[in-house]
Amino acid sequence: MAPAGLNMESISPLTLNRLSVYLRALRQLDEEGAKRISSREMANRFHLSAAQIRKDLAQFGELGIRGVGYEVAPLRHKLEDQLGLWREHRAVIVGAGNIGSALAQFPGLNSEHFRVVGLFDIDPGRIGAQVGRMKVRPSGDLAQIVRDHKVELGILAVPAEAAQENYDAMAEAGIRAVLNFAPVYLREKPEARVKNVDLMIFVEELAHHLG
Repeated sequence: MAPAGLNMESISPLTLNRLSVYLRALRQLDEEGAKRISSREMANRFHLSAAQIRKDLAQFGELGIRGVGYEVAPLRHKLEDQLGLWREHRAVIVGAGNIGSALAQFPGLNSEHFRVVGLFDIDPGRIGAQVGRMKVRPSGDLAQIVRDHKVELGILAVPAEAAQENYDAMAEAGIRAVLNFAPVYLREKPEARVKNVDLMIFVEELAHHLG
């Protein structure tokens, strides 16, 4: 059961992104044995904005003490709870090419909060191949794996022309959220939220700054 707290649906995507950055910083501090840290110290060390940190964290109540700062471990656990990381989220990846295979072995997707339980492809040359700790399965097995492992998160790493049909298959199988690496925007279904990751947008933005 999810912990009681602020309705995260009311928080903007930009704020959620910053909370994830704060959480990574707090995890590092916690692993180093730090007990307390002020917003200014945290901002200086991790190149953040102290004022923004205080504003964002104030949404969750009085978490810090003026002149003393925040307790690192409790704040870390508070953000993990608020970001839905109080339990494990199981994921599948469709597309066992370079991106999909790399994501299947990415430590962040194989941690205490996330676990990849299936990697799928339609290419006979890839099916059965070992990628990290798992074998590539045929895409026809997707629905069964989603059902058997109670999968909620899907990751699309397929060519643009195959993205919509694979997204539709994920939604039909019961997946509730999809991270789309295909360079195309999908016709989103209400039961399966989509987050698009278009790497070329960021590359082209950098190219603009290069002139």
